[in-house]
Amino acid sequence: MNMIFDRKLPIPMEAKEMYPLTMEMSQTIAKRRAELERIFSGEDDRIVLVIGPCSADNEDSVMDYVSRLIPVQEAVKDKIMIVPRIYTNKPRTTGKGYKGLVHQPDPTSKPNAFAGIIATRELHMRAVAETGFTCADEMLYPQNYKYLDDLLGYVAVGARSVENQEHRLVSSGIEIPVGMKNPTSGDLNVTLNSVVAAQSKHDFIYRGWACQSQGNPYAHVIMRGYTDEYGSARPNYHYEDILRVQEHYAEHPELANPAVIIDANHSNSRKNPFEQPRIVKEVLNYSTYNESLRGLIKGFMIESYIEDGNQPVDGGVYGKSITDACLGWQKSERLIYEIADML
Repeated sequence: MNMIFDRKLPIPMEAKEMYPLTMEMSQTIAKRRAELERIFSGEDDRIVLVIGPCSADNEDSVMDYVSRLIPVQEAVKDKIMIVPRIYTNKPRTTGKGYKGLVHQPDPTSKPNAFAGIIATRELHMRAVAETGFTCADEMLYPQNYKYLDDLLGYVAVGARSVENQEHRLVSSGIEIPVGMKNPTSGDLNVTLNSVVAAQSKHDFIYRGWACQSQGNPYAHVIMRGYTDEYGSARPNYHYEDILRVQEHYAEHPELANPAVIIDANHSNSRKNPFEQPRIVKEVLNYSTYNESLRGLIKGFMIESYIEDGNQPVDGGVYGKSITDACLGWQKSERLIYEIADML
């Protein structure tokens, strides 16, 4: 085998023993999870806003960003539930480039998976303890989910992972809302099949164990745009697109809690973060004309950081993305208040 096995990593139980939750943190997490479930079940008519950096590349700037959301959340709490993005795993189209905090706690240093696992747990713990938020992360590696399963408020499965059997089966055993992104092809049959799989019971192998999942009733669709046969980015957030998702959900009456989250960046914006406010406002406008769509669309994903745009890994600008370009803080704060005014 043409691989070098560097070191044995701690199992999730060991990491949790090293960095345990306090009772207060556990209570915060339980409360926030229950709130989010009520939104996805339709008992609470607020929308969800999953917002934050493309990747959590620096602990200090990420915590600075999340802390800035505290007074904003308080001001809009009757209309919006904010779930900060702390994405510690970064998928790469070609496999090259910065792969996230779990690989490199310091993006300018060599990869260190042991330090990365500890850093991801510490960062999510800080967010809960210091801000009262439970955050979102992407499940890039299903094997790693157990390191954070007691901390997270929301999980996303990416466009390149959503067709993978392990991602689908592990999602069926997760106890919090899991968003299944449409694949890069945009195929809605694939998208809904992933939700069916995630909401169903399964027997499968996970981390060397034979296990059974009970199904996740809060698994749902994320629309993030797609790439056509010519390699061009195409949006799928328009009124007609969401009507088609509604039709596909109708073909699966066995599914609980039909829901859609609109990812305003990625192929929907052609990775132009400054298009995100326009996209969100367009969706909010058309959803007022169709009450059933307003009930289906549960919220948005927005890539946002302290500074506009992005930079190279060694760029040195505090709070500026080293992966996909983001909407800066001032524009993001204004957008959140504008969303609340439209609801």
